[in-house]
Amino acid sequence: MTRLLGRLLALALIATGVVWATPAQATPARAAPSAAAITRAMQPGWNLGNTFDATGADETSWGNPRVTRELLANIRGQGFKSIRIPVTWGRHQGPAPDWTIDPAYLARVQEVVGWALDQGFYVMINIHHDSWQWINTMPTDHDTVLARYNAIWTQVATAFRDTSPRLVLESVNEPQFAGSSGDAENYALLAELNASFHRIVRGTGGGNTTRALILPTLHTNADQGRLDATVAEFAALNDPYLIATVHYYGYWPFSVNVAGGYRFDETAQQELLGTFQRLRDTFGARGIPVILGEYGLLGFDRHTGTIEQGEKLKFFELFGHQARVSGITTMLWDNGQHFDRTAGVWRDRELFAHISTSWHTRSGTAASDVLFVRRSAPVTARTITLNPNGTGFTHVRLGDTTLRRGPDYQVSGDQLTLSAGLLQRLTKPAGYGVKASLTLRFSRGVPWRLDIVTFDTPSLSAATGTTAGYAIPAVFNGDRLATMTATYADGSNAGPHGWTAYKEFDRAFAPDYTAGTIRLTPEFFAEVTEGAPVTLTFVFWSGETVAYRVTRTGDTVTGTPGTDAG
Repeated sequence: MTRLLGRLLALALIATGVVWATPAQATPARAAPSAAAITRAMQPGWNLGNTFDATGADETSWGNPRVTRELLANIRGQGFKSIRIPVTWGRHQGPAPDWTIDPAYLARVQEVVGWALDQGFYVMINIHHDSWQWINTMPTDHDTVLARYNAIWTQVATAFRDTSPRLVLESVNEPQFAGSSGDAENYALLAELNASFHRIVRGTGGGNTTRALILPTLHTNADQGRLDATVAEFAALNDPYLIATVHYYGYWPFSVNVAGGYRFDETAQQELLGTFQRLRDTFGARGIPVILGEYGLLGFDRHTGTIEQGEKLKFFELFGHQARVSGITTMLWDNGQHFDRTAGVWRDRELFAHISTSWHTRSGTAASDVLFVRRSAPVTARTITLNPNGTGFTHVRLGDTTLRRGPDYQVSGDQLTLSAGLLQRLTKPAGYGVKASLTLRFSRGVPWRLDIVTFDTPSLSAATGTTAGYAIPAVFNGDRLATMTATYADGSNAGPHGWTAYKEFDRAFAPDYTAGTIRLTPEFFAEVTEGAPVTLTFVFWSGETVAYRVTRTGDTVTGTPGTDAG
């Protein structure tokens, strides 16, 4: 009963805007940069992901190398001004009631933070995967969770109390609660954690008196209810050194390539635009600075090729522009899939060029980065739509050669037409695949690469295999797979995500262009009815579709081309 009354009081205080002023708030120990100034100075930022947030024995347990001074210097050299160092503490804590953090682990975090500060970074540390490992049990184990949480922040805040003000602290990553009664309780629990974090850090004095503190929304989600609840917390705490944080991984069907979301289409664009509008209207309009502590695409966690290259580039171009005009600081999520921490290079330099350019200006794009030309048909002129994004289209280049307007291409408004003569020359070499890469040049930003690809309709062959490793023999003929649908004879959806016919790329199916196969995963067959033929329709980027039928009998899978095979 006492605990319930405490939560209700916390909610009432937030709702009425009552402020608990601490002595540190009333008389700051020293002047400090404003939260808004710190937030601006942190743009752009990068995440040292899958390192200290790993839940294994040490920072290498999720496959990344140990952090070195050289790595941090290299990241600084890429143009980043801040670094988020996610930290999972639970595995490195002793038992109740003290919950003592392993001194060696804390010292290692301090060492890396010190190196980053030496490089001139702003540095953010937090409580990370503890959020879903044990903090989420707060509805049913309130006192234990709160005591353990408080113990972490008491030790961490004390350890860093005299550290440079360029260190900022984030209360908890992606807060979530299991078994709660609903959002009202979730908001109350998060407000309690954030208020406790705030009280503990400020109470340790020293540099923590005015250190910038980062408070997340529930799930670090930007839905309106989450934002409104965080605004109420800010009003209750009444501290000028607070910064809000959310994460953004895009419109989910696009972000993982499921449910037909394989293009950065109008729906995906509007979802992104709506998110930034809510952040501006809810936080920006109230003078609350915002750090977008993680951003990217969720499909990257499995494979960076889950989303087609041109579609992902359009996403990051628009995202960067919206963040810049909204005055929101962004921190790229990188768990090792973007910057090669051993070789010291970007795995996808084209992607990083678009990301880094968006910090300063816009780049022109186009409806696609691939133009498919059928090998078995006469070559004709082809038109694609340009997206100038406020720039001006200037010219087309092939390598170091500037193509001729008129004989090689024409432009009318946002329509670029490549002549039949140009395409005939470019596609003359035998075989399938990329025959040339044009660059479409705009008045500023990154040039847009347009691959000219020769293709014919892909063909699939019959195969027998098992649910553990079934692969369809495929001759791709230069084409590229975009998505796949799966349906039963009655038209109902087959396989995982039964609410849609379109299955998830790389989770239910994946092309292997080198091996000449399309793999269907055990996860796909786990949700396929035994003995019921499933019609698969493979959708290719050229616009071609190819049908195939598979039937699971126990652990055995048989498949044949076409919809009439049985």
